[in-house]
Amino acid sequence: MTTTPTTRIVLAARPHGEPTDDDFRTETVDTPEPGEGQLLLRTLHLSLDPYMRGRMSDAESYADPTPIDGVMPGGTVGEVVTSNADGYSPGDVVVAYGGWQTHSVVPAKHVRRIDPGVAPVSTALGVLGMPGFTAYAGMAAIGRPQAGETVVVAAAAGPVGSAVGQIARQRGARAVGIAGGPRKLEMLRELGFDAVVDHRSETFADDLAAAVPSGVDVYFENVGGRVTREVWRHLNLYARIPVCGLVSGYNATSLPQGPDRVPALMSSILTKSLTLRGFIQTEFVPTHHDDFLREMGAWVADGTVGYHEDVVEGLENAPRAFVGMLRGENLGKLVVKVADQA
Repeated sequence: MTTTPTTRIVLAARPHGEPTDDDFRTETVDTPEPGEGQLLLRTLHLSLDPYMRGRMSDAESYADPTPIDGVMPGGTVGEVVTSNADGYSPGDVVVAYGGWQTHSVVPAKHVRRIDPGVAPVSTALGVLGMPGFTAYAGMAAIGRPQAGETVVVAAAAGPVGSAVGQIARQRGARAVGIAGGPRKLEMLRELGFDAVVDHRSETFADDLAAAVPSGVDVYFENVGGRVTREVWRHLNLYARIPVCGLVSGYNATSLPQGPDRVPALMSSILTKSLTLRGFIQTEFVPTHHDDFLREMGAWVADGTVGYHEDVVEGLENAPRAFVGMLRGENLGKLVVKVADQA
């Protein structure tokens, strides 16, 4: 064992509703040596994403739950400290799945080297990482926006939503972003969205109607709830709905009250010939990831696609920042800066 200490944040309890401080525990342990084919990484940046709330639950889902006392999962950008794998050397910067900890030991086959000269390395967790690819794959495989169409995206000020709108514009479509509050709306305007709508406004329904005079051809679903109900009224014939997330219900502890809306939902899917498709970005890695790196990389490099990072300093602040993200407090991609690059 090495004498290098690792500070890590583990799941102490499964939250009921919104996570609290008691659901996390910070520990310091010895860092193991990497085995054959493995790398020891020093974490530089940690990604915080909504899917982590689902991993805190033991309900059936597309991924196994994080075990109690297990390290909270998360994408990371790390610097290689020790390499027991061909092709990697100390000082290399890679994107990995190291979790909420200062050091991690990972199989080399599960990392991807980053060129710090292309863009800030933290973008490998955002616009050039999983969130950017989620937007790209959902649009390419399901949304398929065409020139002249209208694309509406919920949670548009987040890393997925902001990329969706900009991809729509690259395809010649009109991008309408839904977000909460003037700060987020201003960011979307700066990123080139054609129209923005504040879901917190008392006139949200009327504002949305005014923003989509020709209806909605693609609705990229990130939220659910009231936002979805209002957008649904404007869906055009043959509209496509990639379902990426339903963040409005992630902290829910029971089913929503009200009438059974499933019959009306099924009727509208039938009568409007809608395509409603849930997806997890990993299913599209074999078919779309190379195109994503090439195309999105070029757009970011030449400034065609912009991004915003909300950076929190220090691993110890990850739980607070995570809860704030679920409340919608972050602007753009939420990243925890854990350490400086050597």
